[in-house]
Amino acid sequence: MNGIYKAGESFKWDTRFLDLAQVVSKWSKDPSTQVGAVIVRPDKSILSIGYNGFPRKMEDTLELLNSRDEKYSRIIHAEINALLQAKTDLTGCTLYTYPFMCCDRCAVQMIQSGIETFVFPKATDKLLERWAPIFEKTLKYFTECKVEWREY
Repeated sequence: MNGIYKAGESFKWDTRFLDLAQVVSKWSKDPSTQVGAVIVRPDKSILSIGYNGFPRKMEDTLELLNSRDEKYSRIIHAEINALLQAKTDLTGCTLYTYPFMCCDRCAVQMIQSGIETFVFPKATDKLLERWAPIFEKTLKYFTECKVEWREY
């Protein structure tokens, strides 16, 4: 089922993994947007987690994090961090992201990796002001690639 979803056994598991993605998002040092991602196997076991941040060995000072150009050049998205940590085929897995769906660039990479289901909370109006065009592309790609998605 694609769209806003609020029922059944799937809801219980989705809520748990979205809660975990929220906790993981707090590990990010990004002062403006903290994002968490959890990749889950079909058997509901956790495969990998990730949050947005700079690569290992790269200093993540507030000066760099507060400079938009520097930050965007260096930051690795939570989904990509989770993908890199997984180091295995993700066919059939589910990606949980918080506080919103993945961007269009991450969506295509996650689809390519084999992820078949995407679960995320509904973006706030404030987030939509900035991200709406990107989220529209993401949903377009989900539909085009026939992957499942659920928004809570």
